[in-house]
Amino acid sequence: MPSLQRGFVCGASVLLLATLVACASPANLPVGTSIGEARQSFGRLSAEYPLADGGTRLEVPQGRATQMLDFDADGRLVSVQQVLTPETFATITPGMTQQQVLTRIGRPAFTFPVGWQKVKVWNYRFDGLDGDCVVFQVSISNETRTVTDAGPNTDPACSHGPDKSG
Repeated sequence: MPSLQRGFVCGASVLLLATLVACASPANLPVGTSIGEARQSFGRLSAEYPLADGGTRLEVPQGRATQMLDFDADGRLVSVQQVLTPETFATITPGMTQQQVLTRIGRPAFTFPVGWQKVKVWNYRFDGLDGDCVVFQVSISNETRTVTDAGPNTDPACSHGPDKSG
């Protein structure tokens, strides 16, 4: 094969692979997909969590959404769920461990300490009913590493109030 054709075929193959990875969505994976195939499909997994039944949960962040892919003990996909929702947030309650929160809703978008309360506040951006200026916050005790409080709040990245530029 002439080198120009070989270069075209190789370039087309790389482009096809990049397109498949870019278009990959956890929601498109069929039940039964192996955990190895899922890991290859998504270049940006932020974490893996062990499940009580011997399975594994993969966290796939996608902007204001986080997909959790659950695999059974044999490493086969059994479910995919978008977890940054009011329904899932309602299950985050005081007393839960930091690890339980991570396993349920994944890593926060950003955190900040509140020294006088001795907590770190985890913030999750999501597509809420009130628009883009809402975050779900989880306060984690510095001492016990458990949830002390959880609920929605205004996203500090949003600007409110009068325009002070003029």
